[in-house]
Amino acid sequence: MKINNLSFLSLIAITAVTLSSCDLLKDVTYSVSPNPLELHGDNVKIAVTVSIPEKGLKKKAKVEITPSLGDTKLSTWIIQGEKATGNGQTITFKPGGTATFEETVAYNPSMEAASLKLTGKIYKGVKEKDVLPETKIADATIITPLLVRTEFMVLTADDKLVRSKDTIVTAAFNFEKGKSNVRSTELKDKDILDLVIWLTEAQANNKIMINSIDIQGSASPDGEEMKNGTLSLERSKMARMAFMELMKNAKLMLYADSSKYSISGLGEDFEGFQQQLAITTSITEADKALIVRVIQGSKDLKERETQMITLGKSWTELEKDVFPMIRRSVITVKYTLKGWTDAELISTAASNPTSLTIEELLFTANRLTMDKNEKTRIYQAAASTYPSDFRGHNNLGAMKYLDKKLSEAKASLEKANNLKDNAMSKNNLAGVAMSGGDRESAKKLLGQVKDKTPQLAYNNAIISILEGNYSAAITGFGSDASYNKALAQILANKLDEASKTIAASSDKESADGHYLKAIIASRSNAGVDAVVSCLKSAFAKNPGLKAKAAMDREFIKLMSDATFTAAVN
Repeated sequence: MKINNLSFLSLIAITAVTLSSCDLLKDVTYSVSPNPLELHGDNVKIAVTVSIPEKGLKKKAKVEITPSLGDTKLSTWIIQGEKATGNGQTITFKPGGTATFEETVAYNPSMEAASLKLTGKIYKGVKEKDVLPETKIADATIITPLLVRTEFMVLTADDKLVRSKDTIVTAAFNFEKGKSNVRSTELKDKDILDLVIWLTEAQANNKIMINSIDIQGSASPDGEEMKNGTLSLERSKMARMAFMELMKNAKLMLYADSSKYSISGLGEDFEGFQQQLAITTSITEADKALIVRVIQGSKDLKERETQMITLGKSWTELEKDVFPMIRRSVITVKYTLKGWTDAELISTAASNPTSLTIEELLFTANRLTMDKNEKTRIYQAAASTYPSDFRGHNNLGAMKYLDKKLSEAKASLEKANNLKDNAMSKNNLAGVAMSGGDRESAKKLLGQVKDKTPQLAYNNAIISILEGNYSAAITGFGSDASYNKALAQILANKLDEASKTIAASSDKESADGHYLKAIIASRSNAGVDAVVSCLKSAFAKNPGLKAKAAMDREFIKLMSDATFTAAVN
């Protein structure tokens, strides 16, 4: 065999065959490109050139060549002399010539450490005269694309936890017409007593932070505007005094200080009048609309005051059910309700996860633990406690997928997507399909995901490697250095870039990372010592890679080197 001095990736094998016992075919040679053969996109492409010298093929001769790769037989290739009949490629007696045969065959594991061989038969006319001896014409097969890590990036749903919430609680003192004194009966109203109880409890609750207590007095709009302004302010002052006395009686001395309160007089509460009118049931809706039209038709305050007095006389229900409700001072406590601390969430998630809200469970699993088992346990609690929320099921399915529990992952993810058609579950289901060897279903599911996330691009890039689209894979893996990106760069013959990527990745010291470095060294013709050094580092972390390297056609040109064979045996 004669090997041309070409680069490794484009190596061409030239095999010469001399048939001493047959004068129909002489001195035939075969050249194969590439050699070794290479796997790309599930297939191995083969290009063989059969060269016959001058007077090497008799004019009436026909040769049927039967190639095989591993346990797969390829199509029969036929060459024939210029006077032979048939559909083969014709080679003239003088000056000889070449015939080229190209074939693409689906890869199977028998092709990994195999040879491209051929045999055949030689005919004169229709009579078989001789056979072609079995001849190896190329090595097979470089299957480096299969080193891709097919684990997809998963998508988990975020929580919507609000760690603190600003809110209010209110109560009101109501007053008689034109008066500002707080009646004793008002001190016993339920809303006032409830506020006292609330403040008592709040004072002992470190989750509640009171920001302010505001008292706003108001008057009904059926009196004089100037008098009502003074009256509303006086009502707020008297309400403060009465409420401070209640605080003293309840031993809430923190709120018995007048400086804790802000007071203001709102004057006539026309807006409150409209709100109270709207909820009053003793006045018909038609009369309500009429009253509002009359008031809104007033051009100035004086006219409106007159109209309000007239309306109060016309509709006794106003004086009975509306005006008294807005002769008031409203006490508004503004406070911040603080949520669980991180430590409290972690502790409660461990001891009593069902007591937490779905947002608290998701927040704790998403952000407060890195332990996969703990995440899974919390997501399980979320899915069980809040079965109608798709997020718990999706996140649980994602963790089951990462734990390689594919059937459980699929069940949770399908439940999530049935509850709500969503991109996250489809992305994760694509990962399950891919792990099960169903690339087409994975592609279909990813195609339904409209959100263009880095995770989606990464997952599609994995498929691009397996389909032989290495440029698209490099783009899809993004700017982050990763094992898969380095592999794509190797396959695209961007060896310098691949070397930089693996050096910057988290796999730079892993067994797989060192194995990629060995491939880079081999393809770069760095020499046997450089290749073996990388392989030894890989073997130290994963001895199982020895058997892989011993048959890996990436290292075919080193397989007769004693240093290499000593390392892999």
